[in-house]
Amino acid sequence: MPRKAARLVGVSLLGLAGVLVVVVAAGLGFRAYRQHLAAETLAIHSPMGVQEGEYVDIGGIKQWIQIRGEDRDNPVLLFVHGGPGGTTLPISSGWRPWEKHFTVVQWDQRGTGRTYGAAGDTLAPTMTLERMIQDGVELTEYLRTHLHKERIVLVGHSWGSFLGIHMAKQRPDLFYAYVGTGQVVGRTTFEKAFELTIARLQARAASTGNSEALAELAPVAARPTITQENRLIAEKWSSAFALPPTDRIQLAGPIPPRFMPDFSLLDWYNWRKGVAFSTKYLTGRDGPMFRHDMASIGFEFSIPMFFIDGDADGVTPGGPAEQYFNQIRAPHKEFVWIRGGDHFVPFNRPDEFLAELMSRVRPFARN
Repeated sequence: MPRKAARLVGVSLLGLAGVLVVVVAAGLGFRAYRQHLAAETLAIHSPMGVQEGEYVDIGGIKQWIQIRGEDRDNPVLLFVHGGPGGTTLPISSGWRPWEKHFTVVQWDQRGTGRTYGAAGDTLAPTMTLERMIQDGVELTEYLRTHLHKERIVLVGHSWGSFLGIHMAKQRPDLFYAYVGTGQVVGRTTFEKAFELTIARLQARAASTGNSEALAELAPVAARPTITQENRLIAEKWSSAFALPPTDRIQLAGPIPPRFMPDFSLLDWYNWRKGVAFSTKYLTGRDGPMFRHDMASIGFEFSIPMFFIDGDADGVTPGGPAEQYFNQIRAPHKEFVWIRGGDHFVPFNRPDEFLAELMSRVRPFARN
């Protein structure tokens, strides 16, 4: 290449790099500005309020928690997130009204978000249901002391409902009540979800006149167990039909996740890494949700029990949860259907979820 042409190419590349630097800097600056506005929107100014974020020593490691509420005299609500590994910190701005009535605690569980970022893959040998139940118990005991409460309200979503109900069973003395949403009861939950997926695929195949798909799906529909062969058939036709997910996180809050204050690009990196890491150890055929059925811990509970499920939940369909719930014996229990609600009702219908908490659960949370 002639020297002049090479010089022009070099100048062009430098110019392009400069443009990219300006664009990136502008994007980061805009994000920082939006985060500043979001921080003002979400700030708690009440003299009795609490707004904290800190690492706490739990289970021999540093685990991140966030505590927010407008009145320290309100009951404490511990939200046990799903995923596994799905920190709720960037998607919880819709819970701002909850903080008028509860002191809301969010917890990056072992293998999740900032907790994962602090410890990394060294957590692998400890990623067990038993260890994480104990983590939840230790956290609850810390919250009782730190926030001067005898008991707290426990809310578990999806994987967090599986973890949370074990916590409630082992240490009912720590909790006013248990609330499960997207409640997992074990293998039957995922078998029902798989059955619904096959039914959707059959409907799509019939509507498009795809005889090959109908032929392959028919024996699976006749016996919709989650075998490797059946899973491959479902994945094949889900891809072929571009079958969209039935449940999406359509957040109902003032702050988009990418502009959530005090949530850095490193936090997003650790969020993604934590989800992949936790999924590896806690889901699938060898994971605790698939291997352990809720019937194994029995049906006797000594605290009020509430299940609040969307009747359109395609991830953890409520049918198996309702069957299990009907066998529960507790001093008080209620199963609540959110009509038209999907797997993410605490996030996309937070006001409706709060209304259920206030009318059904809050009366049991006596300070």
